[in-house]
Amino acid sequence: MSDKKRNIRKSNITGLILGVVVIVLVNIIASFVFTRFDLTAEKRYSISPATKKLLKKLDDVVLFKVYLYGDLPPGFQRLSNETKEMLDEFRAYSNNIQYEFIDPSENPNAKDRNDAYALLAERGLQPTDLRVKKKGESSQLIIFPGALVSCHGREIPVQLLMIQLQQDPNTTLNNSIQNLEYNLASAIQNLSVAVKPRIAIIEGQGELNQLESIDLQNSLSEFYNVDRITLNGKINSLSVRLKHDSMHDDLVNKYRALIIAKPQQPFAERDKFLIDQFVMRGGKILWMVDPVFASMDSLQKYNTTMGIPNDLNLEDLFFSYGVRLNSRLVQDLNALPIPVKTGQIGNQPQFEYFKWYFFPVLIPTIHHPIVNGLNAIKTEFISPVDTVTAAGVRKTILLESSPYSRSVNAPVLIDLRILQEQPDAGMFSKGPYPVAVLLEGVFTSAFLFRIPPELADNPALGFKTKSKPTKMIVFADGDIARNQFSFKEGYPLPMGYDQYTRQTFGNRELVLNAMNFLCDDSGIITVRSRELKLRMLDSAKVTNQRFFWQLLNIIFPIVLIAGLGLGKYFYRKRVWSGPVRKQNP
Repeated sequence: MSDKKRNIRKSNITGLILGVVVIVLVNIIASFVFTRFDLTAEKRYSISPATKKLLKKLDDVVLFKVYLYGDLPPGFQRLSNETKEMLDEFRAYSNNIQYEFIDPSENPNAKDRNDAYALLAERGLQPTDLRVKKKGESSQLIIFPGALVSCHGREIPVQLLMIQLQQDPNTTLNNSIQNLEYNLASAIQNLSVAVKPRIAIIEGQGELNQLESIDLQNSLSEFYNVDRITLNGKINSLSVRLKHDSMHDDLVNKYRALIIAKPQQPFAERDKFLIDQFVMRGGKILWMVDPVFASMDSLQKYNTTMGIPNDLNLEDLFFSYGVRLNSRLVQDLNALPIPVKTGQIGNQPQFEYFKWYFFPVLIPTIHHPIVNGLNAIKTEFISPVDTVTAAGVRKTILLESSPYSRSVNAPVLIDLRILQEQPDAGMFSKGPYPVAVLLEGVFTSAFLFRIPPELADNPALGFKTKSKPTKMIVFADGDIARNQFSFKEGYPLPMGYDQYTRQTFGNRELVLNAMNFLCDDSGIITVRSRELKLRMLDSAKVTNQRFFWQLLNIIFPIVLIAGLGLGKYFYRKRVWSGPVRKQNP
């Protein structure tokens, strides 16, 4: 064997050994150092630090039973695949994540299949009824785009598909994929929390009663221990005294947050003081307030009613915290239809549906975790809000009316006869109007210069002039969280469901997101601000340029291969047609 061949062989063996050593070393290092790389621009395949922290703290198995499986249309198949990829990502950070995908339609027996559907519906999963075409034939397909998550002997449903009104299917699918991490992680957080935070719904000023807010309370009970309390000026209604030692004690809040939903009577000064000091001690509040009082009950009887300013004695509190609720009503062309009697045939009244401009339907457009990707929100007699200067408070508008809206001063005559008139588009061009705002920061007490010195210095009151960093949300509509009642049976309907149009709006998700944002210390809610860009083809160009691109895709590869073949042929001909080269002996 020549020295040249021997050196080549030695070099190859050395390279092989070095390669094996490097591979072994990389695997040894990887067994001790865990990392993952996501090269997508928006980090599509990465999960947030808050989710990673939650997964690493799991002390029991969390089982996901995903029912989005089987012979699915392409869009739902993509959502199913993305769900599996997200769960695989979760498993990379915790061995306690387990999942299985189940096809609820696999049973060939129709009765057993329908029984399975009914059981899933009872357990909280909402079905989607589709019409699909296969081989020219149309058939009905029932899909359950959701999962049942269980841990510690508890089980909760998770909806994977986020239905959105006035959105095309691709956008709805994309938003559902965007919120996969939050929906799955929040389910884990809910099941893994040993002690639920305590929150309170305030009563005593004509707020929503138990029947009107039963779905609100039931929905919140999945995440919180919910009390209903009346203040009555008692200091211990919102706080409890903790003793640090024999000489010192301090007042602390009993609740993580308060809900004040649709009060109709003025607040007493003492109750306002208790609420103010609750905020000063770091408490959070979800306000749902009607600045203008108007009722549909009078309209149903007399076809007219009055919208009058609602004096709740809260203006000074709101102004001190950085917001003003205006005594005006928003009218919006993007509104909820209501049934109006237009005639009678025999003994049967005839109804038609008309858009009721005093019931704006709000399409969330703000990119914020509370409202990002939500379905449309239905409102009733909503008012505009303004932000005012308040040092140390950051304001974020969460919801607005459409650009095709206007506002009218109260008192205002509300008459059903406006439905018979064609709206003047020029009059409905003043919007959008802010109707919901998030306030965050350090608040100043509304009683800073109003409480007598002897009371301010009283240690029993624990009076504070500046708050701890905290936050609150103000909706200028008290009906956002109110549930309707079934006409026939009289039982309460889900929050956000409208029995006239039979549409489900995003009110429940809005209220839950708002409360989770106020109370969430883990940062899971911030995952909802994640945005995945929808990279879609231009449908107009696809239609107009279809023939050109089809022709290009057929002809270009043929021309390219033929050109390369001819080039190689002429190159070889030129090389070998020259003078014969001298060969080495």
